[in-house]
Amino acid sequence: MLVTCPGRGTRTEETEMTAYAIAHLRSVDLNDSIVEYLTRIDATLEPHGGAFVVHGTTPEVLEDEFPGTLVVIGFPTLDDARAWYDSPAYQAILPLRTENSDGTAFLIQGVEPGYRAASFLAKAGVG
Repeated sequence: MLVTCPGRGTRTEETEMTAYAIAHLRSVDLNDSIVEYLTRIDATLEPHGGAFVVHGTTPEVLEDEFPGTLVVIGFPTLDDARAWYDSPAYQAILPLRTENSDGTAFLIQGVEPGYRAASFLAKAGVG
């Protein structure tokens, strides 16, 4: 399947969105600073091939608790995700979020196409 990634053209699904920037926002003060952050963030993503996968959604919790909302931004590679986060454009607006919300943000590598859960056992040296 072909998908379009802003700033990156058309790619096959197998190479699309292999890394993620994830934020678990426990609370957000929806003030003018957050409004400004939200109006400016999309322009910071495009040069790095980033696109929202999940934005401000409250998960349907099946086990334990998950206070707050979730944001997931997909990138073609982990290097693209790091370059976006470290970019002057994103760093310029980052305080608008961090000073007006409580949460945890991180980057994470996705799995390769065709990944199977049992593949983890070989990486962990089990079996």
